[in-house]
Parts: sequence; structure tokens; C-alpha cells
Amino acid sequence: MKRIVVVGASAAGLAAAETLRREGYDGTLTLIGDEPHLPYDRPPLSKQFLTGQWESGELVLRPTAELDALGLDLRLGSAAAGLDPATRVVRLADGSAVPYDGLIIATGVRPRRLPGRDAHVLRTLDDALTLRDRLGPGRRLVVVGAGFLGAEAAATASALGSDVTLLEPAPVPLAAAVGTEVGRILSQAHLERGVGLRTGVMVSEVTESGVLLADGEVVEADEVLVAIGSRPNTEWLTGSGLTVGDGVVCDAYCEAAAGVYAAGDLARWYNPLFDVSMRIEHRTNAAEQGMAAARNLLAAPQARKPFAPLPYFWSDQYDMKIQAYGYLRNHDEVAVVEGDLAERRFVVAYRAGERLTGALAVGMPPKALRQWRQAIAVRAAWRDAVPIRP
Repeated sequence: MKRIVVVGASAAGLAAAETLRREGYDGTLTLIGDEPHLPYDRPPLSKQFLTGQWESGELVLRPTAELDALGLDLRLGSAAAGLDPATRVVRLADGSAVPYDGLIIATGVRPRRLPGRDAHVLRTLDDALTLRDRLGPGRRLVVVGAGFLGAEAAATASALGSDVTLLEPAPVPLAAAVGTEVGRILSQAHLERGVGLRTGVMVSEVTESGVLLADGEVVEADEVLVAIGSRPNTEWLTGSGLTVGDGVVCDAYCEAAAGVYAAGDLARWYNPLFDVSMRIEHRTNAAEQGMAAARNLLAAPQARKPFAPLPYFWSDQYDMKIQAYGYLRNHDEVAVVEGDLAERRFVVAYRAGERLTGALAVGMPPKALRQWRQAIAVRAAWRDAVPIRP
């Protein structure tokens, strides 16, 4: 291959580019990003950056000298607009075309929005800069969506002195992801800090004075942050022939078509460790998948390796450190295996079918999850891994 193109100057895209060079690829390597910024880290946007502890320079994934050393054809501020696998060309919004022999797609996701007046979202550096300038003592913030991003932003805004209301349509925040009991315990931390958590409420639209609920009530606010999930950035692939269904659909090697691979938040691939197709929006997965896609793109067909990671994510809310391994969704059972939920120092294990598929810890040292991580990785049976507790 003489030309490899990576679309998406993200954590996944940069990891792919670095891996290509590390594995010996010395041809033309084009990295395309729709934002004007150098590749940066997104998790701190809702935490250290939003509080003002960090500035934009501290988010950059690699200093300029290290990027220069990769010898990239770096095209920032250039959005991808189309893909023609037959002629092997990526079309950009500015009308230019970039040919490729191999392609890695890492264009990520974008926030879902609500009808009505424009509201804040929190995905990009510019999003975070705008929101940061509007928070502080005496400011009223409504956060729509109490998932991990909404919960982190609510915790940060509360710590900055803002009057925060957190609205969630589900009866228990995060229940679908972590289980009802764990969701309740995590929610309690918001109430203790004075955040106005309201569950079971639907927001119809954003208004000039706040948000309008489905029952006609208006919740007033100076600022509104919408954190109701995301959509994969796949529109530019329309007409390409690639299979798109809640992401770019790939096989176990992250391959979407001949010579075309996907990585990061928009990649939906078959994970043989869990025997399921999944799309993971976690920082660790983005980097690992970018590296895996790059290696498989360069490898001979018989030398490729399935991408079978054990997903990991973390979240910081108030004084709580939340860490989890595995695939927690669609679980059948949750069991406390160490500590106490009420004290917010515990480890819980997750069962799907007859297997141990996940473990989550709150307020525990990393070593508390070590044995559970190993058990999930070897596909341990639930009855063997989880002791019977009274």
C-alpha cells in the first residue's frame, strides 16, 4: 500500500496512525479531521476542563513535535463528505478528493439534540469552552439526561456553584447500564450535593426560559445542557455500499469492506469474547481498536487477529471513582461481591446467561477489580466466579 487514509483525528484515529508507523508503514499517511484542533482527549471535557483546572493545551494527545515525527499529511478542519470504495477515494467537503489504498474510518459520534432553541451539548473542545463560560455561582443549569456524561457535567457544575437540575426520563438513572440498585446509589450522591434530580420526566423541547416537559411544565434555567446520547457520524458514507446500522458494521477484525476498517465510537463489530456485536463509546476502547484496525489493515489475511477486548470505562463524580470491566448491558443479574452499596464502597458482578460478563467498583482501589477482570477474560461461569451469599 502506497497511500493510507485515516478519517477522524480522534483518539482512535491518532492511535491508528501511530500504530501504522510503528508497524513499519512508510508510505503516504493522511489524517483527516473535521475540527481545526490537534487531536485531543475528550473525557476531561466534562471534568478537569469544565472546572477550569485544565486549559486546552493540556488536552492535546501528542505535542506538535511528536505529530511532526509521524510524517502525516494532516488535514484539519476538513470534513469527509463521501466515500467511493470502487475508485478508492475519500471526498472532502471542500471539494477535494483523497485517494487511498487502505482506509480506517474513525469519525466518531455527535450528540443527539432536542427540538426548540439551541442548547449546549458536550462533545467538542468548543462545546466545553462555551459551556464553561456560562457556569458559576448564581447560574441555573438544567441537564437533560442523567447518563454518565450528564451526571459528570451536573457534578462539575454543582461544584462550581451553579444551581443544577438533572432531568432523566427513566425511573432510575443508569439502570439499563449498571442495574437498578447501583443506579439508585449513584443517584443519591447528586441529591446529597443539592442537585435537583427528577426522574421519570420527559423533555419535549428547549425554550427561551428553560425546558418544556411533556406534561406542560416549564423548568426554568439560564443554560440547558442536553446529554441524551449520540448518533454515529456515518451520513458521509451514504451511497458507499458500506453496511451502516447504529455505526459502521464490521467483522471481528474491524473490517467493513475490502481494505476498509473502522475504529472507535462509530465502529460496530463482532466481539468474540462476548459472542455479540457491540459498539463501545469508551476512551480506552477507542485507542485499542484504532491500534487493532491498523495492524489488521497491514497484515496478510491469514495473520489478522480478531479484536476481542475486555471493555473498560471509568467515571468521576463528586468524590466517587467508578470503574468497570466487561459488557454490562443486557445483564440478567447483579450481585454485590465486596463492600456495601450504602457506603458507596463496593464491587458488583454482572451475569448474562450462565456467564460472568462484567464487574463494577465504586470507591475501591484498582486491585479490587483485578480478579474479576481476569475471570471475565477467561469467560468464567457465573457459578464458579461468584460465591453464594446469604
